[in-house]
This record gives sequence, C-alpha cells and structure tokens, in this order.
Amino acid sequence: MPFSYANRQTTVGEFVKVVPFPNSQLRAAWRFAGRTLAGTIVLAVLTFVFYKLHFNFAATSSVFLLVVIVQSLTGDFASAAAVSLAAFGYLDYFFAEPLFSFVIADPLDFLDLIAFLLTALVITHLVSRFRREVQSSHVERQRAERLYELAQELLMLEPRTRIDANCLEPFRRVFELRAVCLFDGDTSELQSVGDSRLSLSDRTRIAYVTEKDADDRLTRVSTRCLRVAGKTRGAIGFEELEDSSFAAGPLAALAATFLERVRALRNASQATVTAQSEAYRSAILDALAHEFKTPLATILAAAGGLHEAGPLGPEQAEMTETVETEAARLGQLTSRLIRMARLDREEVRPQMEWLDVVSLAEQAMDRHQRLRTGRRISMFKGCESAEALADPELLCLAINQLLDNACKYSELGSTATLAIDRHDGVISVRVSNTGSSIPSIERHRIFERFYRGAQTRNLTSGSGLGLYVARKIALAHGGRLELEDRTAADGVTFRLTIPASKVEEHDHDLRTAT
Repeated sequence: MPFSYANRQTTVGEFVKVVPFPNSQLRAAWRFAGRTLAGTIVLAVLTFVFYKLHFNFAATSSVFLLVVIVQSLTGDFASAAAVSLAAFGYLDYFFAEPLFSFVIADPLDFLDLIAFLLTALVITHLVSRFRREVQSSHVERQRAERLYELAQELLMLEPRTRIDANCLEPFRRVFELRAVCLFDGDTSELQSVGDSRLSLSDRTRIAYVTEKDADDRLTRVSTRCLRVAGKTRGAIGFEELEDSSFAAGPLAALAATFLERVRALRNASQATVTAQSEAYRSAILDALAHEFKTPLATILAAAGGLHEAGPLGPEQAEMTETVETEAARLGQLTSRLIRMARLDREEVRPQMEWLDVVSLAEQAMDRHQRLRTGRRISMFKGCESAEALADPELLCLAINQLLDNACKYSELGSTATLAIDRHDGVISVRVSNTGSSIPSIERHRIFERFYRGAQTRNLTSGSGLGLYVARKIALAHGGRLELEDRTAADGVTFRLTIPASKVEEHDHDLRTAT
C-alpha cells in the first residue's frame, strides 16, 4: 500500500491515542498520593485517640487492620501497601515495647506487617478482578445492544439485489466508525461509506483475495472475510473499530448473513426473469412454427399443380422438384420445431410399443442423406437388430436431433457416424462427427434449455432446445443422453442409451455363446 504524508499524520494521531502521555501518569500519581494521605491521616487520628485511651497492641492492630481493608477496597494496591506500612509504623512506635522507638523487640511483631500487606494484596486483587468483570459485563451488554440494534436495522432495509451505501450506513452509525467497506465476491463490486484515511478499500479487497483476517491495532483497521458454509463470499473492513478482537467477528457474521440474503434475492430474481424469458421464447417458437405451416402447404400444392398442368421441360421439372424437396424439408424442420416446443413445456409421456432401434436408426439416416446437407453419414451396426419398448416418434425425434447436430456443426464434405450396439441389457446409439469440438467450460451446460455455445452461435442458427429435448426423451425411456470424452483433438460424440428387451438380450447371449 502506498504510504503518503496523510497516512503518516493519521498514524501519528492514532499513536497519540494508544500510548499514554505524562498527563495521565500525573493524574495516577495524584490519585495515589491522595489515597495514601487520606489513609495515613485516618491512622494518625486513630493512633492519637487510642494512645490517650490506653488501648493495647492487640486492640489497636485489629482496628488498623480494618483501616487497611477499607483502603484496599479502592483497588489500588500501591496506596494500600503504603497505608499498611504506616499502620505498622504507628503500632511499633506507640504501642509496642519499647515505646517511642522503631526497635522491634519481638520478631513476631513482623507478623502484623505481613498480615497487613497480605490483606491489602488479596483484597485489592479481588476488588480489581471484580471491577474488571463488571466493566467487561457492561461492555458486553453494550456490544450486544448495538449488535441487536444493527440486526434490526438490517432486517428493516428494503429487499435488494445488490449491496450499496445504504446497506453499510447502519454499521458505521451504530458502532461509530470512521468508514466501512464491503466487497461482494459474486459481483466483484466494492462499496464503502464514510471518510477512510487508510486505504480501507484496498485492504478489504486484499483480505478477500488472500482469504485472511487482519487487525491493525495501531491504526485500528480490521478486515474480515465473509464466509458462508466454509466458502468465502466477500470481505468487510472497519476503520476505527474499538475492541476489534471481540466486535469484528460478530459484525462480520451479520454482514455475511445480510450478503447471503442479498445473494439469494438476486438469484431468485434472475430465476424469475429467466423463467419468464424462456416461457416467452417457447411461445414465440410455437407461434412461428405454426405460421410456417400454411405457406409451406401452399408451396407444396403449387409445385404439385405444376407437375399436373402439363409436360415440363427438363430444367422446369428439376426446378419444380427442388421446390418440392426443399419445401418438404422445411416442413419437416417446422414439425420438429413444433414438437420440441411442445415437449419443452410439457412432461414427456412416451406411447410405448415394441420396435427395432436398428431399423429406426436406418430410417433416420436415410432421411438425412436425402436432405443433401453436404455431409456423408456412415452407419456401423454392432448387432443386426435391437428390440426395445419405446415411443417410435419420440425416439426418432431424438436420433434425428443428434444427426442434425452432427451435420450442422461439422465441416462440409466430412462424414458423420451413426453406431448402434447392444451390451449388458442396454442399447447404445452413438452419433459422432469430426472437425468440431465443445470447449470444456461449456460441456456441463450443453443440455440446458436454450443454451448455445459461443462458437455454435456463429456457425449456424438454432433454438437451443434440441439436446435439451433429446435428453428429456432419453430420460422418459429410462435411459440417458451424455457427451462422451474423446481422445482426438476435435470431434464430438453423443451417446443415447435405452434399456433393451430382456427376451432378445437373452437370445443374443445364447447366440453369442454358441
């Protein structure tokens, strides 16, 4: 952190607050002198009275012990020890033989001095400890009241989807801080309130990056990471926070709770907006697909009428056939779009019947080859037949979608591969292409509704529903659709699996064994 002259002045100012100066020592010396003088005067008065009344040594020492006890209740051991020495001196000079001298004839008289000093030590220690506990209890109560007040103010704030200065103002006001700064790790936004003189924003950001809490007692700057379920979500910094070792932790916990509340509201708002946009997109796709049906039917009817109107020349016949072929292709695409839009909004409920998946896949391959997409499709059959209980229309839609993706997202002239195999009671349909790849950062999102990768958006148009619907169809049949890992530098392979017929699987095992 750059060190400026302003920072140097502030550091010195904080140092003045921390280090005691001679005026405080002078006040402490005056308190000691005043307490000692008061206790000594009381002892002098009692000595005069007891000497005139001819009190003996034992009675006088008992009263003096009470004076030492009272003096010790101030919690000042130095003044209590001084009064104890004065009491022992009065006793020895006026009440112990030989009188009017400081000669101690009996060494046991030293027990009085020891008793006075021990009494003063024990009582002052207990009084000091009691005062510290009372003061600590008072501080804890004040801190709890402030935290409760802060929690109430945070709860009363209007729900919001981002942290702003209004969220941090209660922290600064309730705890009388110079500045507060909060870094939101999800949005990478940093908000602060107050007039910071010690680069609090930089310290808060560093705390988040390093995931370490810090306390600078000299400048009274504290930073804390905001952790939720063991994960660091952000960081908060306080400038001129008193007793940071105790207050910073609860404040950070409140800030983390509030940040998680904002994050949950933000996610809920985004989910609502996403759901609404997806509903609108589905409705638009459905409407557009239906609107295409009428002009396509008119084009096909007109093309058929041209054939029957009379003999056509070779070029005219070829053009008419092209119109019919492309219109039929566009009709198939429109039908598929309508079907996918409907499946996107509804639960997939297949109409099960026995069918041969190999034959169904061959029909799908022939249909795509007639579309003249500029790509070849080769088929590899690991078995001659593969019977399964499935919905032919839905399963054909899923295979067509995989073949369509393999052709659209590969280079012209390349070859897509359709492979079918049956093993361990599962029928696998693999569709592969070359010349394209899916970045690793997008692999976990390709089955999301309406999701299209950055590269695919530039290559060709699409709705982003194909893989999503195909996976719904596979799951509705008790199977799976997944992207396989490949060792080649480029190329994509999707694997669709559904359960095979148990009877045919048993016959296949017998034939294999034979």
